[in-house]
Amino acid sequence: MIITQTNLFLIFIVNGFLIGLLFDFFRILRKTFKTNDMMTYIEDILFWILTGCIILYSIFVFNNGEIRLFLFIGIILGILLYMLFLSSHIIKVNVTIINFLKKIIGSILHILLTPLKYMYQIIRKIFFKPVSFLIINIRKNSTKSFKRIQHNLKKNTKIKNSVKN
Repeated sequence: MIITQTNLFLIFIVNGFLIGLLFDFFRILRKTFKTNDMMTYIEDILFWILTGCIILYSIFVFNNGEIRLFLFIGIILGILLYMLFLSSHIIKVNVTIINFLKKIIGSILHILLTPLKYMYQIIRKIFFKPVSFLIINIRKNSTKSFKRIQHNLKKNTKIKNSVKN
């Protein structure tokens, strides 16, 4: 009886470690990627849902659904031990690794996109400038033509009005 309760207590200390690790996962995400408030709320809700699932799963699988006070003491103890001894090291290492990977991926993308950038500039000079030149001139000419037509119409209506009188 005491051995099984000791095993349960150790299992729930490990659960506390897992919850602390999950918490640090979200902290690492926030330190390496800029997120807005809405995304932070979503991450918090996701954290609590996952934490609840871990605790409920462990209670049902390891303790046949029986809730005991020492289970929650084990979880709290596991979280405290994790936060005191491992959390800062895990965060530091993972943030460094992720930032390094972000720099490498950014450099690779820059190298790969540079030729595309030059090709876009060349295509823009070849196609877009003449097309925009044509569009601008068509607009100018159509505006001049429209004004000329308007002027002729006014002139014709004046002549018709003078002939009638």
